[in-house]
Amino acid sequence: MNTFCEILIGAAVYIPLAGALAIALLFPFMGARSSKVLALLASGTAFVCSVIVWGIYADSYAGGVGFAFSCAPSVCGMLLPPLGLNGISAPLFALAGIVSFCACLWSGACDFRHTRLYYILLLFMAGGLMGAFSSTNVLWMYMFHEFALVPTFIAMLLWGGAGRGMAAMQMAVYLTLGALVSLVGVIALYAQSGADDFSLISMAEALARNPIGDQWQYVIFALLLFGLGTLVSLFPFYSWAPRGYSAAPTAFSMLHAGVLKKFGLYLLLQFAVPLLPSGCSQWAWALAVLALCNVVYIGLVTMAQRDLKMMISYSSVSHMGLCFLALCSMSVLGAGGALLLMFGHGLSVALLFLLCGYVTNRTGEWDMFKMGGLYKRTPLLAGFFLAAIMASIGLPGFPNFWGELSILLSLWKFSPAICAIAATGIIISAIYALRAFARVFMGEPKASLPGDMPDISLRERMPAIILLAFLLIVGFFPRAVSDGADATMSAIPSYNQSK
Repeated sequence: MNTFCEILIGAAVYIPLAGALAIALLFPFMGARSSKVLALLASGTAFVCSVIVWGIYADSYAGGVGFAFSCAPSVCGMLLPPLGLNGISAPLFALAGIVSFCACLWSGACDFRHTRLYYILLLFMAGGLMGAFSSTNVLWMYMFHEFALVPTFIAMLLWGGAGRGMAAMQMAVYLTLGALVSLVGVIALYAQSGADDFSLISMAEALARNPIGDQWQYVIFALLLFGLGTLVSLFPFYSWAPRGYSAAPTAFSMLHAGVLKKFGLYLLLQFAVPLLPSGCSQWAWALAVLALCNVVYIGLVTMAQRDLKMMISYSSVSHMGLCFLALCSMSVLGAGGALLLMFGHGLSVALLFLLCGYVTNRTGEWDMFKMGGLYKRTPLLAGFFLAAIMASIGLPGFPNFWGELSILLSLWKFSPAICAIAATGIIISAIYALRAFARVFMGEPKASLPGDMPDISLRERMPAIILLAFLLIVGFFPRAVSDGADATMSAIPSYNQSK
């Protein structure tokens, strides 16, 4: 079974990258249609492999400690990056496969200029995401993250919307600086640990033998927190995200907001908090204040948006605040809740961006005040959009609900006041999300809207059905995520702090 899962993990990571390379090498001979078919096959393979591995892990390995299916694949005698999954990475690995395939499905229903280049970038991004969440070496995590990040800038410049040039430049500056700062933190932690290499296991074992002092932990955790926090749009380093997601093509917005944005939080959960417990404890209150700004202040900014895609973009920034707040509790309950919320948010925000693309393609508008009454013309689209909204605001039956509930319960032990303020963010999100649905789909259609407006076709429904199906599966069976996460985190002393 282990060998089978190792093959599946390697296939999920390298087949999308191989597909991108094949299109690039056959660029003069491969047409747009062939590129599209190859992209669907490669991303579909990654999707199937990642979900199967996640299912096997949840069924048979969730109670274990450490990385399962650890392997170092090789090609022609050359060792490739070491791969493996544990309770923290397995759900996010599956999330990357699900959203990548749905992004390719959405793209398959659209026409683009430079189609072959489009799918090269999309597959390259998908492979980078799969590698980032399955690598057991921190430096290779960063390499895969950069593989996934660069295509976003190029895609934004070539196929982006209004203001794409400034948005791409701002995103590049913020994310490059954030990655460099956090990389300095990783190297500093490696140097202080005395580990033989950058693997998570080696560094954890070295620090268990020779813990580093509180002062060094304070400095290194700050580098990781603010570097990785910039990648996740922690306040006040958030302004790149709404503008970037709004200007990017829909498929790349789905992948970046839904999956790539989770990398910074993933590395904090998997690497920073377990290895630097004193540093996290010292920064907990400062982090709580900054995260509350994400939840409340950015939530209020979201309420003021007229542009539908910009509203979804700001809401994504706001929801990440709750995940940061979960780190403050340094508890299994809070960290597990953050993982559940990351998984649920990844699916729901990808679904919202996808449906937003359908809405704007039909209406020719981004301004919600110029829409209205779409429910009468596109009832299926309205139904999917309402389900995505309900998932986003944390309605019971979706993983977002279990994540938010767990985070708030863990925060009550940390600080009842922080918990109460954080809870207002849920109310704010319900207001702007339901109001957006009402403005777009309810009431009477505006006279300026096109008269002939078809509902979503079966082909357009497929990615929405897949995303919604996994939201409901984990919403009704949250133990698919929580069992593995609880077992992994319970074995880490940092997540068993008394607050």
